[in-house]
Amino acid sequence: MSLEQLIEQCKKNDAKAQSQLYKLYASKLFSLCLKYSRNSAEAQDNLQDAFVTIFTKITQFKSEGSFEGWMKRITINTSLQRYRSVGVFDIVNEAQIEDVSVEIDDDTIGVDYLLSIIQELPDRYRLVFNLYALDDYSHKEIAEMLDITTGTSKSNLARARMILKEKIEQYKASPNSQIL
Repeated sequence: MSLEQLIEQCKKNDAKAQSQLYKLYASKLFSLCLKYSRNSAEAQDNLQDAFVTIFTKITQFKSEGSFEGWMKRITINTSLQRYRSVGVFDIVNEAQIEDVSVEIDDDTIGVDYLLSIIQELPDRYRLVFNLYALDDYSHKEIAEMLDITTGTSKSNLARARMILKEKIEQYKASPNSQIL
């Protein structure tokens, strides 16, 4: 069955087709959820909520653009929804923002370690960092998605980078550091 046929069956609430679509995309969307969650259990909850929304709104998909991209937007928005209502963002003065760059030596820093320190970031920093650095959203888009100012987005990105830079420098300076 082609993806187009699978989508059409899902639009008819066909449980078999929904199960097949879930199996086809769950691991990819789970990886996306992990980036925006504190831990694996929260990511799993976000994935389930995202698929509920995907199946509820699948009739709105008009086959214009990428279906996977459409699902990714729903998944990101579902993951972010948890944080919108709890006020995790600080309002800041844009004049206080300092740009910080993070140098990563691929030979000494492993992907698993990077993912773990990103997940340890406070929610407001982790969300902005992931949206900007990993998913290529602009500060304007992030501000709209999270209902914050562009200055707050820029500040949270700078603070996330500063924390990550400190953790990476500590890791590199540790005599026990090894590729994780």
